Amino acid sequence: MKVNAIQNLDATGTQTAASAVGQGEDFSSYLQTTASLEDIFTEAANKYNVPKNLIKAIAKAESDFRPNATSGAGAQGIMQLMPATARELGVTDAYDPYQNIMGGTKYISQMLEKYDGNVSLALAAYNAGSNNVAKYGGIPPFKETQNYVAKVTGFMNGGIEVPNASYTISAAEGGRVNTSVQEVEDSYYQSILEQLFSYEDYLQFIDLYTKIQEAQQEKIKEDQEKQEQDSQTNSYYAYQELRYSPVAMSLLGQ
Repeated sequence: MKVNAIQNLDATGTQTAASAVGQGEDFSSYLQTTASLEDIFTEAANKYNVPKNLIKAIAKAESDFRPNATSGAGAQGIMQLMPATARELGVTDAYDPYQNIMGGTKYISQMLEKYDGNVSLALAAYNAGSNNVAKYGGIPPFKETQNYVAKVTGFMNGGIEVPNASYTISAAEGGRVNTSVQEVEDSYYQSILEQLFSYEDYLQFIDLYTKIQEAQQEKIKEDQEKQEQDSQTNSYYAYQELRYSPVAMSLLGQ
């Protein structure tokens, strides 16, 4: 798709042409950006209020930061999300680093909230499921889970070095990355409307619109009642014509 320019309003309300995208230039690059793993972890930590070292430690233990990692059980991506869990978290592509890290961080944040900030229980639930944590009243007696909790905790306390890799992020995935052309256009038209109409004008419009709707409904109701009355009247006259018709009476007499 190609665009020439997107218009904006300046401080005086005058339309000016803002060359958001140059003439003849493919603007797909404006809807995408690149971000390092460190940047993604930082955004995820801020968004879900989870310590960044905890997220990075989970990623290190789960996949060693490999976006295409798949476990024997079917867990996918950097944070090793199971397909059903990924869908529940709103992750459409579990092998996309941005979506995967955001989804995994959202999930661990839910576990931290569930267990009142207890990191060990949250990690145990991340690995073995919250049902097993509830069943055993704490970290389940599974060697894998116990080793997992110790391993992630060790990574978190010892510091983690994240690979120096960058990935493409679309505006649809990272809303903070770029504003889409549609959003810019919507903002533009909203600015025009704000210049033309005040809030009082809007309230008056709503009031007028409501009255028009009520009047139309009342008219429809009146028309329906009139049709019913006309139908009854026509039936009455038809009966009277039949009653006083010599031919009809003769037939009835037979």
